[in-house]
Amino acid sequence: MIRTIVSLDREHKEWLDRRAEMENVSMAELIRIAVREYRERTPSDADAFDALLERTRGIWTGPEALAHHRALRSERRPRS
Repeated sequence: MIRTIVSLDREHKEWLDRRAEMENVSMAELIRIAVREYRERTPSDADAFDALLERTRGIWTGPEALAHHRALRSERRPRS
């Protein structure tokens, strides 16, 4: 494990101390649990991007979409 220093407000530190005593674990263990649970609840950037792609897939289909994409691509072609 890597050690780190965390600055907390007095009330948060006191709450952690009380909670650690109630649960019979160290304050550091409570912080590790909290970080682990936060990571499990929070999607990674890749997961969020994949979810965005899934939600937006197929929202713009049809001939008008194809014409728009072709126009965008033609703007990117080098001009002679």
